[in-house]
Amino acid sequence: MPIRVFLVDDHALVRQGLKALLEREGFQIAGEASNGKEALQQMPDVKPDVAILDISMPLLNGLGTAREMQKCSPRTKSIILTRHEEAPYVTEALHAGVRGYVLKSQVATELVEAIRMVCRGGFYLSPHISRAVVDAYLSKTGNAPDPLTSRERQVLQLVGEGKSTKEVGQVLGISAKTAESHRARLMRKLDIHETASLVRYAIRSGLVEP
Repeated sequence: MPIRVFLVDDHALVRQGLKALLEREGFQIAGEASNGKEALQQMPDVKPDVAILDISMPLLNGLGTAREMQKCSPRTKSIILTRHEEAPYVTEALHAGVRGYVLKSQVATELVEAIRMVCRGGFYLSPHISRAVVDAYLSKTGNAPDPLTSRERQVLQLVGEGKSTKEVGQVLGISAKTAESHRARLMRKLDIHETASLVRYAIRSGLVEP
């Protein structure tokens, strides 16, 4: 049976290119989505072997999607395909349960190799990723444990994208009062007291692009 791959990227041209490449290599495209929220709605039914995730996406980014995937489709292995090679992104991805991290600047054969490797139970990191980043993660000296819940991280991303509390509630399917409660709680946890600082934190965390 061919390996079943699910594509998640907010650029349709990127998804089309990946689909053509992977089908030529004998993989089956099980589905695709333009953001993490849309992907998670499909995952329980599709149950792909591998999900290819971009980091920077609206509504729910690739790292948040990887975390949530472990609940709704635990057998699906996640691979980040991104332009970001900075250490915070890599260590955050590893903490999120990602099994592969591939840079878009590398050759297509890397992604093919990554898919096959994670399906064999291994990990794959692009050679350009600093070994020091991996060592820091393995020795637990990398990022501190994330104090936020998955829902709070979703609220943080949406606030970082400039959405109001009412809009956050509409996107997440919760009341404005509940959205405001999540927002207030995450601000207390982070010891942040104004929206501008919250947006800057979301950017530094890789949840949104500046």
